Amino acid sequence: QVHLVESGGGSVQAGESLRLSCEVTGYTYEDYCMGWLRQAPGKKREGVVSIDRHGTATYGDFVKGRFTVSKDRDEIPLTLFLQMTDLKPEDTATYICAAGGRTWRGDCSVEAVGTWGQGTLVTVSS
Repeated sequence: QVHLVESGGGSVQAGESLRLSCEVTGYTYEDYCMGWLRQAPGKKREGVVSIDRHGTATYGDFVKGRFTVSKDRDEIPLTLFLQMTDLKPEDTATYICAAGGRTWRGDCSVEAVGTWGQGTLVTVSS
């Protein structure tokens, strides 16, 4: 059974940094796709970053070079990280770690994967 457990959220001031972690265990896909989504109150869930087994990452347009995804190893179990810098009030959201396989076209898109963690809240004040 897959387990995704996030940590590292909190409250920061605008311009500060945070690092989120997600422990991924129990997954059986070799060619996995994982990453981070976020959901702000009253807004649609959106993809922050997708990353595949080989480390190829795709970021949402709003990231603009401020966030970096990484993982401590390629094989599961692994820990997925999201280093966030220059945080803005509009980054306030629950950040959700997600994992799954590729789409039927072979793409890696975190918005299309089927297993999510419970999320960790990030609050950025101005």
